[in-house]
Amino acid sequence: MVLGENAVLPGPFHQTPEPVRSGLPPPRPGAILPGMEWITVLIVLGVAAIFLGLKKLGTVSPDVAREYLRQGAKVIDVRGPEEYRARHLPNTINIPLGELESRIGRHAPNKEDVLLLHCLSGGRSGLGSRVLKRMGYTKVFNLGSFGRAEKIVGGCGK
Repeated sequence: MVLGENAVLPGPFHQTPEPVRSGLPPPRPGAILPGMEWITVLIVLGVAAIFLGLKKLGTVSPDVAREYLRQGAKVIDVRGPEEYRARHLPNTINIPLGELESRIGRHAPNKEDVLLLHCLSGGRSGLGSRVLKRMGYTKVFNLGSFGRAEKIVGGCGK
């Protein structure tokens, strides 16, 4: 039996080979990477923007912060006790973010006191500023990160 070039054999001889699979589903239309769509990217970017916004929330300029310090502003370090013990700025009060609402009254009973908050990156101090403003403190400012606060306040205690 001689078959021509376009002949079709019956049975298992006429099957198209299976494509090689990587274990990932094929990319969907609109996908950036396999399994990642634009909506996922937008959500991730949105969360990052919110975090950066919280870091900048109520951030005070260095000159204004120094003037507040000359007038007796209190500097609140909202990092945890271990972080504070390892390294902190002089004349600061350590009140971890999770204890801020319950402990701030002992250190700042007057809600008109100027409070300058900082932490390691500026995120927790941004959240702390919001907490204190919600509690009725009117002059609360975020110094931002430890490094920025160190430049403004000056010197390292430990």
